[in-house]
Amino acid sequence: MDFTLPATAGVLIALVAVGTAALIASSVMPTTVVLMMVTPSMLVFGAICAAIGVKHGEYRAGTP
Repeated sequence: MDFTLPATAGVLIALVAVGTAALIASSVMPTTVVLMMVTPSMLVFGAICAAIGVKHGEYRAGTP
């Protein structure tokens, strides 16, 4: 399975959008808190995990 940068970014943004919509719809916390604190945190965490996953995949692909 090949993921290009646009496909990976699209999946990340879609997951964050679904999570944000679910938090807003469930009224667990105020919408301003979700949009100003939770959503940016999800984006940063997702980007860090994607970068670690790419590096791990490069390591695994290079190991015989």
